[in-house]
Amino acid sequence: MIYKNLRKLIYKLEPETAHFVSEKFMKFINFSPLCRTVWSQNNKVLDLRLEQNIFGEKFSNPVGLGAGFDKNGTMINEVNSLGFGFTEIGTITPKPQDGNPKPRLHRHVKEETIQNAMGFNNQGLDEVLERVKKTSPFQYPVGINIGKNKLTSEVKAVEDYLNLIDAFEKFASYLVINISSPNTPNLRDLQNEKFIKELFTEAKKRTNKPILLKIAPDMSLKSAVELSKLSVKSGASGIIATNTTIDYSLISDPQKFGGGLSGKVLKERSFEVFEAVAKELFGKTVLISVGGIDSPEEAYRRLKAGASLVQVYSALIFKGPSLIKDINIGILKLIKRDGYSNISEIIGLDRK
Repeated sequence: MIYKNLRKLIYKLEPETAHFVSEKFMKFINFSPLCRTVWSQNNKVLDLRLEQNIFGEKFSNPVGLGAGFDKNGTMINEVNSLGFGFTEIGTITPKPQDGNPKPRLHRHVKEETIQNAMGFNNQGLDEVLERVKKTSPFQYPVGINIGKNKLTSEVKAVEDYLNLIDAFEKFASYLVINISSPNTPNLRDLQNEKFIKELFTEAKKRTNKPILLKIAPDMSLKSAVELSKLSVKSGASGIIATNTTIDYSLISDPQKFGGGLSGKVLKERSFEVFEAVAKELFGKTVLISVGGIDSPEEAYRRLKAGASLVQVYSALIFKGPSLIKDINIGILKLIKRDGYSNISEIIGLDRK
């Protein structure tokens, strides 16, 4: 109820301004040890039934923050206090870049959807790396999402990704190859057999750290499955499905700046792609589902479909920070309702 009233004020701010204010608020709360403790205790759900060991690390619950919220790794500890089981920072590029011209972010409030054409705006490898070094060791698992610079040609794209892997592999719980954002020109062209084989083959020579591929929802199901299978065969440790969609028929009033849609309108397409991939790869690799997850029931559906972990982002804007706690408590209730005692028993239940 507090957030319902507060968001009326938040929605009066431009989306990027609101994001900035939210970050400052979280830092203010976490600045005081007493406030941080109370805030964290109110948000976190600590229950052994939700714990998993993945990539050699403990995930206290399956709900993570998707990439894009903490682009520069400035809120790693603050996000932890919101009750997430893990977070993912980025997307980070080798060189700093401002992203696309404004306006580039819009709330479709009635449809609980975000339209974003940010374009990998971030402070670049060197600055983010220094911040990550100061923050580590992390209090919980932290994934690092990486991408190529806008001006990097397709021919040299592998080099961008390898440089980022070399820089962050000592600190990341896992790394994510982002070639599925619609906001960098020609980036999705890298979703091809030649690039995937070359990148993962070279990457696995450099590190044993888990490297995952994040795929787009706009491919055919067959292409999504084949690309995912190829990635795993080439050395990927997991698949994240999905990124944002460019299917503007899903909303009534798409903004002219383009970009990708996330939130409620992405829910069914994201699930459809994820399930197709899970039918082929569940039990063979780690699967993470993201896209339109906004309730305990939806998170539970993804877990049963084969996701070990789920991520949220856009739903936070419409439902508020209590969503994480609500999802985790809801998952526990659903596990109990169905006669199970641990999250591991329901993961992939629909695949068995």
